[in-house]
Amino acid sequence: MGVLVGERARAPQVKQGVRPAAPARDLPLGQILAGDCVAAMRSLPDACVDMIFADPPYNLQLGGDLARPDGSHVDAVTDHWDQFESFATYDRFTRQWLAEARRVLKPAGSLWVIGSYHNIFRVGAAMQDMGFWILNDIVWRKANPMPNFKGTRFTNAHETLIWAAMGEKAKYTFNYRAMKTLNDELQMRSDWVLPICAGPERLKKDGHKVHPTQKPEALLYRLMLATTNKGDVVLDPFFGTGTTGAVARRLGREWIGCEREDGYRDAAMARIELALPLDESALTTMQSPKSAPKVAFGTLVETGMIAPGTRVFDKKRRVSATVRADGSLAAGADTGSIHGLGAKVQDAPSCNGWTYWHIEHEGEAKPLDALRQLYLLATEP
Repeated sequence: MGVLVGERARAPQVKQGVRPAAPARDLPLGQILAGDCVAAMRSLPDACVDMIFADPPYNLQLGGDLARPDGSHVDAVTDHWDQFESFATYDRFTRQWLAEARRVLKPAGSLWVIGSYHNIFRVGAAMQDMGFWILNDIVWRKANPMPNFKGTRFTNAHETLIWAAMGEKAKYTFNYRAMKTLNDELQMRSDWVLPICAGPERLKKDGHKVHPTQKPEALLYRLMLATTNKGDVVLDPFFGTGTTGAVARRLGREWIGCEREDGYRDAAMARIELALPLDESALTTMQSPKSAPKVAFGTLVETGMIAPGTRVFDKKRRVSATVRADGSLAAGADTGSIHGLGAKVQDAPSCNGWTYWHIEHEGEAKPLDALRQLYLLATEP
């Protein structure tokens, strides 16, 4: 099994009967293809995208409305697009979109699928049957999950993501060093604690959520930073309100979406237009040279609390550095984590980057640890 660390895959040889991959300029980059995702993907050439993020209908099979103890209604997926007659119907739909996903992915591409216990096991089995090779299952543990109001089951506090390559021996991109840097120099684990989409990030219209299952940008940020490189093409066949497109634009990736609901397409385009791309220096991520904190510095970056490109400095403002997209810092030619670079600029054996580095926040200089505490307060259950 090959891993492309921070590299682009070599162009595959063209086999007889297989359409060659289209140049990126000929793809509908930055566009949302209207209509059913299977039909929309059929309009794309073979082997043309580097990563697919799929958030398919969960087929929740809800038995009636959900209500809180006070009687207020709980938003849940009761839309027509999540209605399937049977498991067999859902399985046929799953195999159809997976077949198109497999066709349009490059040989060294990655497929990410997210789901709940309602559907993820069925999707995962279909992926394996069709030749995908599962690399990891990721548990997204929600820092602020919705409780089980009926008290009849455990609180559903996580969702599962499957990361797969095209085959057992397929090459794929994994920016291991960037993930380690994002996690305060500790190897990134397969359980990720991130809050659900809330606050200003949650799109609303007339006081109601535009989409019931909008994913947090921090989640897509981590996926793209881990398994794509600048300029790669990311496809989202269930585009919804455009989280994938917004994050792709910020990180310098190209994107294509498929979405059949007019309202979602309109909301997505308006949102993506407001997503500001990061500058070149902030996009440069760490590459491989040669009990975890509750909050890594990279978490503050990927959740938007500290934007890539922000300047940080020591207490006396004698040394400054720039925050990069993967949570590393750059000071001139030197780069490293908040701790590693802090030690290097002081010529010291070690450094607590949380207290050494400061940032302008609300008109005054504050240590990074102050923003970490704000994050903890904002995400505590």
